[in-house]
Amino acid sequence: MRVTPGLMRRRLVMLLFGLFAAIGALIGRLAYVQGWQATWLSNLAKQSWDRTVPLSGIRGSILASDGQPLTYTASAPTLVAVPSQIKDKAGTAAKLAPILHMSVDSVLRQISQRELMVYIRPGGRQMSEEQANTVRKLELPGIYLTEDGKRAYPYGSLAAQVLGITGYDNVGLTGLEKQYNSVLSGKKGGITFYAKANGELIPGEGQSVVEPTDGDDIKTTLNLQIQQFVEREIEQAVAAYHPDSVTAIVENPKTGAILAMANYPTFNPADWRSADPSTYNRNLAIWQTFEPGSTFKIVTLAAALQENKVNLNDRFYDPGYYEVAGHRIRCWKAGGHGSESFLNVVENSCNPGFIALGERLGKEALFSYIRAFGFGQKTGIDLPGEGNGILFKLSQVGPLELATTAFGQGVSVTPIQQVMAVGAVANGGKLMKPYLVSEIIDPDTGRVVSVTKPTVVRQVISPQVAAEVRAALESVVANGSGTRAYRDGYRIAGKTGTAQVAKNGRYEPGHYIVSFIGMAPANDPALVCYVAIDNPHPEHGIVFGGVIAAPIVGNILDDGLRELGVPPQTQGLKKKYRYPEAPPVTVPNFVGLTMKEAQNLALQNSANLRVQVLGQGDVIIAQAPAGGAQVEPGSIIRLYRGQKAPSGNQVAAFALGG
Repeated sequence: MRVTPGLMRRRLVMLLFGLFAAIGALIGRLAYVQGWQATWLSNLAKQSWDRTVPLSGIRGSILASDGQPLTYTASAPTLVAVPSQIKDKAGTAAKLAPILHMSVDSVLRQISQRELMVYIRPGGRQMSEEQANTVRKLELPGIYLTEDGKRAYPYGSLAAQVLGITGYDNVGLTGLEKQYNSVLSGKKGGITFYAKANGELIPGEGQSVVEPTDGDDIKTTLNLQIQQFVEREIEQAVAAYHPDSVTAIVENPKTGAILAMANYPTFNPADWRSADPSTYNRNLAIWQTFEPGSTFKIVTLAAALQENKVNLNDRFYDPGYYEVAGHRIRCWKAGGHGSESFLNVVENSCNPGFIALGERLGKEALFSYIRAFGFGQKTGIDLPGEGNGILFKLSQVGPLELATTAFGQGVSVTPIQQVMAVGAVANGGKLMKPYLVSEIIDPDTGRVVSVTKPTVVRQVISPQVAAEVRAALESVVANGSGTRAYRDGYRIAGKTGTAQVAKNGRYEPGHYIVSFIGMAPANDPALVCYVAIDNPHPEHGIVFGGVIAAPIVGNILDDGLRELGVPPQTQGLKKKYRYPEAPPVTVPNFVGLTMKEAQNLALQNSANLRVQVLGQGDVIIAQAPAGGAQVEPGSIIRLYRGQKAPSGNQVAAFALGG
C-alpha cells in the first residue's frame, strides 16, 4: 500500500500532539510533586532521617504520712554507646564486660546494633561511681557516661512490698510504684535531630527539644514510727520462732487508712534483682489466702448478736465436742469447758459454742453477713495483686460446712479482708475501703493535686452491736485466750486464731498459722492490728495464737497508741492473772531522793524490780520508766544522778530521753 504525502503529514501531526501531551503530563506531574506534594514528601524523608533521644522527667517520690521520703529518685551514672563511632567493637566489649559484670558476647551484641545510640543493659544502667570512674579512665571511643535516675531508699527494706520496685527505665513493676506509675512517671520528652544511616548529622538540619514533665509525689498513709514498730516486732518473731512467713497490718478503722503493712520474707528494693522473685512479686498482706481460724469467730458473733440469736449471758454446755451430721467436732480443750455463758464461749474460743451460733443463724443469714463484711471479694485497696479469698457456694453448704465456717475453718480469706472486717466492728459497724495514698502532690509547687477521701462501703452491723462485740473481745484479752495482748491502761480488745494449714486437700500435721487481731482502746478504737505467723517453731512447742501472736499485737498497739498521743485510761476490764503469769508492778518514784534513800527504796523492791544507776551526783534527778508506771516483774528501772533535782518539765524530758 502506497503512503500518500497527506497521510504522512497527518501521522506526523498526531505523533507531535502525542509527544506534546506526554511532555505536558510530565511537566504537570513534576509541578504537582514539587508544588503540592513537596511538604508531604519532605516530611516522609525527614521521618526516615530523624532520631529521637528520649528524655524522662524525675520520677516522683513516695512519702510517709509526715512527708518523709520513703523512696525518691537520685542520680546515677549510665553508659551509652554510639555504635558508628566504635571501630574496635570486639576490643571495646572485652574491656567493658568485666566492669559491668556482663558477658563479652552480650556487650558486643549491643554495641554492634545498627542504632544511633544504645544503652548497655543491664550492667551499664545506674552504675556505681566506682564502675563509672573505671570506665572513664579507659577513654573508649563511642562510649559515653550520662546520668540516669535511680530509686533511693533511705529506710532500706522498710515497707518494701508496699512501695514496690521499678525496672530499668524507672517503670513501676510492683506495689505502689506500679499502681501509681502514671502519676509518678510524669510525661516523657525528647531531643529530635536528623542523621544519616551511619549516624552522621545531616548539615543544615537543626534539632528540637520537648522538655519532659517531672512526676508528682504521692503521700501515703503509712505512719513511719508505727511501720518501724511493726517491722521490729516481725524481726523479733522471726528470730524467736523461725516461721515460713509473717504478715502484719495496722489500720485506722475510722477512715480505712493503712498505717503500717509489712511481711517476712522481705527484701532490699535497691537490690531487688538479687532477691527471690516470689518475695518482691507478692505482698502477702493482700495476696495470701488461708483459713483464718478463730479470728473469724468475730463475724459469727456479730451476726448472731445482730440477728438476736444470742444473749451473751445465755448458758451453753460444752462436753468437749459437738455432733454434726454424724461427725463429732471436738473442742480444743479436752473434756470441754462444761457449763459456760456465751461470753465465756467467746473468751475461751470454744468451737462447739460457735457451731451452735452458726446453727441458730442458718446458712443464708451467716453467709450473707460473711459477704457483707467483705469476704469473698477484693477490698479495693490501691495495690496490685489483691486476692479474693474463697467461700463455699451457698448450694454446697450443708450442716458440716455451716459448722466449720462458723468457727473459721473451710473458708479462705486474705489478711486485709480480716483487718477491714474487724475495722467495721471497731468503728461502729461501717465497712470501709482501705487505702494507702492520701494525697498526690506537685513537687515543684507543693500544691495538692488530689486527696483521697474515706469511703464507706456499707453499714454491716449497728453501732450498738459493734459496741457489744468490742466489749466481748476486751473480755477475751482481760480474761480469756488473749491475755498476753493485755496492756494496762490501753483497753485492748481482740481475738486469737490458730488454723491448721491445708495442702492438696488435706491438713498438714504440725503446720499451723497462728494469728491475733486486736483493736484499742476498746471503747473508741484508734487502731486495728493483725499479725499472722505461718509455721512457727517455738522452743516450748506450744503453737497457739494467744501464746505467740497476741503479745506481738499487744506491743504494736501499745507503742502505736503512744505514738498517736492516745492517753491511757483508768476504765476498762482488769486482767485476771493466772499461774504462771504475774501481775504488773508499780514503779516507785525515786526522783528527788538522795543516793542513800534511793538505795534503800531499791532494796525494798528488789524482789520485783532491777535498778540501774547512771551518771554522777548525789541526787536522783530523773528515772525511766517514771514513778507510778506499771511494768512487768523483773523490769529494769534506770535512775539518773545529778547535783540537784530539776523542774518537773526537765525531769520528764530527761526521762523520755533516757
